[in-house]
Amino acid sequence: MAESGPGTGTGTGTGMSTPGAVFTASTTESASLYDGLERMSVGELTAAINAEDKKVALAVEESLPQINALVEAIVNAFQQGGRLFYIGAGTSGRLGILDAVECPPTFGVSHGMVIGLIAGGDSAIRKAVEFAEDSTEQCWMDLQAHNIATKDVVVGIAASGRTPYVVGGLERAAANGNVTGCVTCNKGSAVAQKAHYPVEVVVGPEFVTGSTRMKAGTAQKLVLNMLTTASMIRIGRVKGNKMVDMQLSNEKLVDRGTRMIVDELAIEYDGAKKLLLEHGSVRAVLDHAAK
Repeated sequence: MAESGPGTGTGTGTGMSTPGAVFTASTTESASLYDGLERMSVGELTAAINAEDKKVALAVEESLPQINALVEAIVNAFQQGGRLFYIGAGTSGRLGILDAVECPPTFGVSHGMVIGLIAGGDSAIRKAVEFAEDSTEQCWMDLQAHNIATKDVVVGIAASGRTPYVVGGLERAAANGNVTGCVTCNKGSAVAQKAHYPVEVVVGPEFVTGSTRMKAGTAQKLVLNMLTTASMIRIGRVKGNKMVDMQLSNEKLVDRGTRMIVDELAIEYDGAKKLLLEHGSVRAVLDHAAK
């Protein structure tokens, strides 16, 4: 596609990967390192899966420079009043939604600040929608339904790196002037070529050949954790190491917030809880106490 967005490059955070780059063999579809799975005992199965899972964090570590660049882009968007959109299909789409919906209760931000979109719509969260991911146009229509603005960031999530819903969404978003990123588990994929800030975490063959809900899904979840957590910290949504803006949506969180205040202000539990319920958040209590 034509060059657009914040410069050009090869996936180091300075721009989109070179159009027409060679798409290497799909690691996510490679044959498992194990065979005869049906003859393994339960202990053998879980030990082998665990051995494969240990490789995931190391693969993510190798991608930290790419992750860092995408985080910086997201932080910049947030500081300009922009939003973060995750787009994906199947497991990848569900992981994006999971990360998005956890941001309001964890960091006290609005539900519209981080939005997860899945091919096939919300019904696809629980039940697969046939062929929903095969449209290159639907994602852009889904983004338009949320009134996407040029200050928003769009991050495509696709283990294979070739999901049409994601490829088409990133291409249209970039053409619209949006900063784009991706999280994929294959090198040189179509999704990475459409992203200004590609994150490529190559975890190797899955234990069950092609079952990307396993290592690839775990890798994606780890990266998404980093994207939103690091970004929220950078825009001031954590104080020290505490979720001072978390929503008090249940008794467990009220208790957690109360204990934060006890630790910070060195007061009794009952008094801390009274202040928390009066002011509505840990941050509000601490700000009031600092006056």
